[in-house]
Amino acid sequence: MKKLKLIVSLIILTFFSLFALFPIGYIFAVSFKNNNSFQLSSFQIWTDSSSFDNYIKLFTETQFPTWLINSLVVSTSVTLFGITLAAFAAYALSRFPLRGGPTFLLVLLSTQMLPATMLLLPFYLLLSKFGLANHYLGLLIIYSSTALPFCIWQLKAWFDSIPKSLEEAAQVDGSTRLQAFFKVILPISGPALAVTSLFQFMTAWSEYAIAAIILQDSELFTLPVGLKSFQASLATEWGLYAAAAVLVSIPAVLLFTLLSKALISGLTMGSVKG
Repeated sequence: MKKLKLIVSLIILTFFSLFALFPIGYIFAVSFKNNNSFQLSSFQIWTDSSSFDNYIKLFTETQFPTWLINSLVVSTSVTLFGITLAAFAAYALSRFPLRGGPTFLLVLLSTQMLPATMLLLPFYLLLSKFGLANHYLGLLIIYSSTALPFCIWQLKAWFDSIPKSLEEAAQVDGSTRLQAFFKVILPISGPALAVTSLFQFMTAWSEYAIAAIILQDSELFTLPVGLKSFQASLATEWGLYAAAAVLVSIPAVLLFTLLSKALISGLTMGSVKG
């Protein structure tokens, strides 16, 4: 009976794995095709007519390298800025009593219920008034502020699970509260910081709607906005689109791989106290 259950489980897992991998293989196959066709007569990632022409064209005949650098700069800046603000805010909410603290946290989290499309107009009006439209600083402010509530909640849950005695021991040894925060709390908060940083990075890396409204100069486009230019009203350059999609996914895969251990630990952050 146990062997039967194991076999059935393996069959089910294999089926769903193939189901999940099929679109990835499909995109790879299209990225190597030269006839700009999105239809595959047979599912073969590499055929006699396949080549790397789309990848070469992507770097030599389009602004993809510029868009890639723009996205890396924006996403990295948003991650560093956002995680810094979230860490300080979450620590303050965790360690210092705040009148109406639970209500404040609920209000903070409720801001996540507003869809980004609903905020596009007020965001654009505010950035235009301050001269930040068509500027990376405007994106930095919007991306950080929209992701900050969720990041604060995540980090607060982690800080709540860290015993206060650790900081008290550091203070007894002569450290200030700020020194205890940097030397004691942050070093043991790696999993929480990894999960939160990844959330911040992926939010900025894949966001399209806000960037499409704020950025008007093609030299400032991030990858999602730049890739949309491959889609025209009469034709779509599927080969370039697919090649770009493969390359865009590489940073995300690398991040998940590098942070895999921290992510596994961070999945249960805040669930156990003491």
